[in-house]
Amino acid sequence: MKIEWFGHSCFLLTSASGMKLLMDPFKAESYLNYPPVRAAADIVTVSHEHNDHNYLVDITGTPEILRGELDKKFNGIHIKGLSAFHDDVQGKERGINTIFCVNMDDINICHLGDLGHVLTGGEISQIGKVDLLLIPIGGVFTIDIDQAGKIVSELKPGITIPMHYKTERCQFLKWSSDDFIKGKKGVKKIGSSEIEIKAADIPAEPEIIIMKYPG
Repeated sequence: MKIEWFGHSCFLLTSASGMKLLMDPFKAESYLNYPPVRAAADIVTVSHEHNDHNYLVDITGTPEILRGELDKKFNGIHIKGLSAFHDDVQGKERGINTIFCVNMDDINICHLGDLGHVLTGGEISQIGKVDLLLIPIGGVFTIDIDQAGKIVSELKPGITIPMHYKTERCQFLKWSSDDFIKGKKGVKKIGSSEIEIKAADIPAEPEIIIMKYPG
């Protein structure tokens, strides 16, 4: 499986068979100054209806757009959408957020979207085994670095890739990747916006991978 990070919460997952899954594409704007997400996709997941997570204008192909609670299979890819909240008051401030759990090439991926609260025991059970966790850490409109650390310790992924955090191109968020990894073991900064991961590569000891945003 190949993973490409476009910045913010947007990832393109490409399976060994060539199926392309794009997650949370954003609209490039002054406050989110990454290059536009121009990608071909077979499937697009949208965690919630804000334009830094649901912008489909520049996507090519004829993808199936997935939103909300669901359980579907596409050419060997299994995708579940689990309902959560974009805040810590049961959605009263910012509404619903969908967690997407994906099995691709025998790797269990969990994309938490704009999760705004720590997970309940029931939510952890629904998510199940996680090999690769894509987790927001920025602390504005989502969980912060401490809450993210708690979730990582509960889900116990082999690999954690932080997302939705403060960078030179995204200044409105509070916490950066350096804030998140401070004092943590197993950190790898790969200096690239792309990485290839196979099921056999999932480490026994947990790793945090910091990807480089493009542009």
